[in-house]
Amino acid sequence: MRRGWIISAALVAALLSLTAAASAQTIGLAISTLNNPFFVDLRDGAQAAAQAAGVRLVVADAQNDPARQLSDIENFIIQGVDLIIVNPTDSSAVVPAILQANAAGIPVITVDRGADDGEVVSHIASDNVAGGRMAGEYIVERLGGSGKVVELVGIPGTSAARDRGQGFNEVIQQHPGITVVARQDANFDRAQGLAVMENILQAQPEIDAVFAHNDEMALGALTAIEAAGRQMIVVGFDATADAVRAVEEGRMDATVAQQPVLMGELAVKTAIAYLRGEPVEAFIPVPLMLVTR
Repeated sequence: MRRGWIISAALVAALLSLTAAASAQTIGLAISTLNNPFFVDLRDGAQAAAQAAGVRLVVADAQNDPARQLSDIENFIIQGVDLIIVNPTDSSAVVPAILQANAAGIPVITVDRGADDGEVVSHIASDNVAGGRMAGEYIVERLGGSGKVVELVGIPGTSAARDRGQGFNEVIQQHPGITVVARQDANFDRAQGLAVMENILQAQPEIDAVFAHNDEMALGALTAIEAAGRQMIVVGFDATADAVRAVEEGRMDATVAQQPVLMGELAVKTAIAYLRGEPVEAFIPVPLMLVTR
């Protein structure tokens, strides 16, 4: 009886799969935090696009720590990934990491938040200045051009916080009857939004509206407002599921809707196009809309 190797169809498929995996391009996604549903959605969109394209996506969560994100990106460089997508924890602090990637010849794409320096192939984000204006215009209209307003600021070093605040204040400053009675950092965090708003409520007996740079802070502020038995207009930014539900229930007044899943998808698709040698736009805007009841 003649003996030889008998290779099953399953083994052949497994070997082919390993070969494909070994030859597949690898993209690193350095994300600011997965403790925020907005960025979970962004990651999910990126993963879905990578899976559909047969590309390997490696995700690193910086947990809102710029030093950790620097280390994450350095690890991607050591691993020799083909491209790095960065959602910066801090637009300035991320620059050394991007410069290291540039020196290593690894292309970089930024998503949602930009970087202050370094060579970036493309930036995918909503127009945060326009979104801030949208929130400001809504509050001005609801107040009839007169009232006292609170602004809860995101992480100060991020482009998102700067741009949303810029757009909002451009509108508010055009209406002398509206006064910003408090402007405090709450770092895009729900618990900090709650704590900061509790302090503001104690210091300010009259508040007509609150604009928070993201929904997490808005929801934290809303909890403090409801606990204090007070009523005021509350506007957030991102249109996360919890915020949209609060708007539907009439507890929160509005939120500026971004599309984080689409952002993640576009970031990966742009990365793949660039790696194929196709031209990509330096800025890819993601549309915004205002969600109200």
